[in-house]
Amino acid sequence: MNLKNFFCIFIVVIIVIFKIKRNPKLNNIILVTVLVILFASAISTLNGCSQENSYSSIKKTLNDSMKYNKLTPEEEQVILNKGTERPFSGKYDDFYEKGTYVCKRCNAPLYRSENKFDAGCGWPSFDDEIQGAVKKQTDADGIRTEIICANCGAHLGHVFTGEHLTAKNIRHCVNSISMNFIPVPKEENSEKAIFTGGCFWGVEYYFQKVKGVISTEVGYIGGTKDNPTYKDVCYNNTHHAEAIEITYDTTLTTYEELVKLFFEIHDFTQVNRQGPDIGEQYRSEIFYLNDKQKEIAENLIKILTDKGYKVATKIEMASKFWKAEDYHQEYYQKNGETTY
Repeated sequence: MNLKNFFCIFIVVIIVIFKIKRNPKLNNIILVTVLVILFASAISTLNGCSQENSYSSIKKTLNDSMKYNKLTPEEEQVILNKGTERPFSGKYDDFYEKGTYVCKRCNAPLYRSENKFDAGCGWPSFDDEIQGAVKKQTDADGIRTEIICANCGAHLGHVFTGEHLTAKNIRHCVNSISMNFIPVPKEENSEKAIFTGGCFWGVEYYFQKVKGVISTEVGYIGGTKDNPTYKDVCYNNTHHAEAIEITYDTTLTTYEELVKLFFEIHDFTQVNRQGPDIGEQYRSEIFYLNDKQKEIAENLIKILTDKGYKVATKIEMASKFWKAEDYHQEYYQKNGETTY
């Protein structure tokens, strides 16, 4: 309980005692009853504070907060009020550069350029979304299926099936005004980051959603065997860890932001395990590629340690990263499952 809450309860107790003394009709039983209620309230507040969700606490510690972009009246009409822009009027209708389409309201990645196709309908069309980026719900007309940003609820458009326009037989019909486009960055603006923190399927799932992440690959790092297989890592004591290698655009995100997310999506206090996954291959570790990355990782670990967390995460210079088998890449996206 913070000092402000305690002071407020103290004042209420004083007022109740004063009222009782001035009103002889009230007796000691009422006083005791009131005091018991106030005491129970104080205990409840204290317990609530002590049981604060660890994820929220870590986010607060690392100063990461969600802010929505300011929208023009025209953008609000579509994104917030579920309007529709005129066909063939949007900037991304006849547009096929390589990159990623993101939500205009919150910057969450929505679609990749390789999934865009010309449907001839007058709006940008995609036959697949980034895993978990879009939610589908029945439209207000009770007939169509509306698609919204899974992160902020922004209206995107509608989804249709059975048109046989592509092999996937699905069309996300999206308003251009609901999106921004991030082109593939120049080579000088891209860097890599490598983390290990449990099963690499789930770690990749969350990093794929980050604005500025260009690509991800899962694999193995930190062991003694060249070109290890999944079987080697799991059963032959090669000392490798399941890892993710991230390529990101330095103009859109930073290494520090990636490290913050790394700490938020796994339990960094566990040694050689993550929940039900037990073994050295599931250890929490940051493999830095240069001195600057090492410094950033060390500073964030110090922040968490100073806050009382027992950080088990190791920091080590990156060795050879070995790409995992194809069936491990984008596992949840391919299989339509939800990470635990």
